Amino acid sequence: MELTIIVLLVIVLALFFDFTNGFHDTANAMATPIATGALKPKTAVMLAAILNLVGAFLSTEVAKTISGGLINEGGDGVLITPELIFAGLIGAIVWNLVTWLYGLPSSSSHALFGGLIGAAIVGAGVAAINGGVFLSKILIPMVAAPLTAGIVAFTATKAAYAITRRHDGKKDGRGRFRYAQIASSSLIALAHGTNDAQKTMGVITLTLVAANLQEPGTGPHLWVVVACALAIAIGTYSGGWRIIRTLGAGLTQVKPAQGFAAETSSAATILASSHLGFALSTTQVASGSVIGSGLGRRGSSVRWRTVGRIASGWLFTLPASGAVGAIAAAIAHTGMVGVIIDAVLGFAFIIFIFWRSRRNKVDHSNAIPAPDVAESGYAVRIRKAKVKVPKSKAGAPAPLNSVAQTAMRDDEAAREAAREAAREAALAAERAGDALPGGYGPIPTRSARGTQQQEGDR
Repeated sequence: MELTIIVLLVIVLALFFDFTNGFHDTANAMATPIATGALKPKTAVMLAAILNLVGAFLSTEVAKTISGGLINEGGDGVLITPELIFAGLIGAIVWNLVTWLYGLPSSSSHALFGGLIGAAIVGAGVAAINGGVFLSKILIPMVAAPLTAGIVAFTATKAAYAITRRHDGKKDGRGRFRYAQIASSSLIALAHGTNDAQKTMGVITLTLVAANLQEPGTGPHLWVVVACALAIAIGTYSGGWRIIRTLGAGLTQVKPAQGFAAETSSAATILASSHLGFALSTTQVASGSVIGSGLGRRGSSVRWRTVGRIASGWLFTLPASGAVGAIAAAIAHTGMVGVIIDAVLGFAFIIFIFWRSRRNKVDHSNAIPAPDVAESGYAVRIRKAKVKVPKSKAGAPAPLNSVAQTAMRDDEAAREAAREAAREAALAAERAGDALPGGYGPIPTRSARGTQQQEGDR
């Protein structure tokens, strides 16, 4: 009876982790299309939620890595108990919520691994961890994935801008990349479902195996797949607007062609890793792609201070979540009373984080500043219209940032140059008329002919 209650608590907590994973990682797919105006915020998160739901049914390789590879099996079964898995999930959720509060796109995956590893070490020692799987399918992808995605995004951005460059003064058509972004960001959302939803499936399957309710080495049951798919889809639809702000506007100013390059690079990396069973961080992949695309676009700048904050979050994710998981495991190891204490403390922390977030609310209306979105579309000349100055809450026009002001000045200079060229052409035509044989004089302009006609009428 006691074991059954603990297993149910683990399943509920795992699904809540899946929910936090969803809203923590929405930015991976939808930050850049929201920043460029390719998709409206609410439309973006709805599309991401649907595709995460679909993607969760496409593969179970990553789930098998977690349920049958990371934690070793001993003579009496898997060297981790449901109580320890419960403690590991608390470590992962605590770190997810802390980084979400501060808008840091840290890895939900590594938070989960850190929590489980910390709890397993407390309960069964270092021997409980499969070092080979940890190194080959977690640590190496953690370093290689963002670097690979960044290099691919850098190359793709260079190629996109080179292909669309015009030398005849006509529009380059880069604004149409906004439509391509809908497809590329959708592919990331689908890929995210194939990778991240499976991690929770693996945790629940690991719990069932540890409780002798499922055979070791078997994959997740259908009801586990469905439950995890729904949980991550609901979490994705809830937004995660703080991290969308960081990825969409905090790292670099994203333009449509640049965003498309970043998104396709992320999707390719994630899908390849899912196929190979690598439980990589989609957040690290997306962040690496955005940074690479920022370096690849001439004239853009990467905000390295923000990159440093994000890198610090990556560095501390495994040890921090592992420490919290270890502490929770030490409490839970005392029995059912310890599990209840962990549950109460965890619930209190969750309530505190959401209460604290209300002091600085970020939602779909202010995740990406309106001038930045308008400027992004304006900079690639999607339409001939001028930059629209958004209204503030007080009704007064909000000031454009420096890049948008520069774009407006450039347009004014271009119009003045066009007017000057027209005047030069008119003068050249007059000089050509003076040189006509027969001494007929300059060819009258339309306004001059009109004046002569009026004088003739008189």
